[in-house]
Amino acid sequence: MKLFRFLLYTIVIVLASVAISYAIFNQPKPSYNATDKVFHKDYRIVAPPVPEDANFAGELMPLDNFEVFERLEREFIVNTYWHSNSILFLKRAARWFPVIEPILDKNGIPDDFKYVCMIESNLTNAISPANAVGFWQFLKSTGKRYGLEINSNVDERYHVEKATEAACKYLLDAYEEFGNWTLAAASYNMGIEGVKKQIRRQKTNNYYNLVLSNETSRYIPRTVATKYMMENPEKFGFYISEMEKYQPYSYFNVPVDMPVKDLADFAHKYGINYKILKMLNPWLRDNYLKNRSRKEYLIKIPVVGSIKVIEDL
Repeated sequence: MKLFRFLLYTIVIVLASVAISYAIFNQPKPSYNATDKVFHKDYRIVAPPVPEDANFAGELMPLDNFEVFERLEREFIVNTYWHSNSILFLKRAARWFPVIEPILDKNGIPDDFKYVCMIESNLTNAISPANAVGFWQFLKSTGKRYGLEINSNVDERYHVEKATEAACKYLLDAYEEFGNWTLAAASYNMGIEGVKKQIRRQKTNNYYNLVLSNETSRYIPRTVATKYMMENPEKFGFYISEMEKYQPYSYFNVPVDMPVKDLADFAHKYGINYKILKMLNPWLRDNYLKNRSRKEYLIKIPVVGSIKVIEDL
């Protein structure tokens, strides 16, 4: 009797399992067409336009050479579809180009070099793996050579105006050496001696004929692509209103020719905090200023009301 019941239960379980499996695997399959899966009926991915007469600092790129054209097109494609980076470029440029442009102009440096600054640092006080620092990415030795004060207390590589002045001096030296702005710009990436070595080695003095590292080979095309995108953002799909862009700081300079024992206390005297003081003066590298030599420094203080000061708890 027990055996009969066991066999009966087993048969019932097997039949139930078969019925369930049949029901699951024989459901009608939903129709699927690859063309149904779209983001939007008007969504398209296309290669961005490449200008026919692209130039850097007035020096034409030889785009009739397919390799040069493809190098430039690569940078248009990469930067057009690197949306976050390009949006930040457009926002930051509104704050920093008004600072950089007049310094370039005063020193006789073509305006296009502001885009060199942009691709060097993304218009931030960046620090590279090689310890190049600031908007213009100066190494310590090069910064000192071009007149920047660099020590544990003050590092003028973080001072946008002074670093731009130093970059102008470097670029004037490079232009005197090479006689054109394209090679001067390339040397900003790999050094004057580095470019001279490759010119001697390869027996050509045209940037577009030189076999260079991937970074330096992309350097001018990337700068040029950035320039054209920044000058015509809507053409490349970027619609950033003036209201959305970051505005320049409103500030006045306070001359200081004495040591400052505590920069947080100094900031409080002007109704701000240490964080705001450092934001406007990132070249101050500690919470005090030694200044044993009694050198005059200009410390930026924001105009009252231009920056919201968060109250302490």
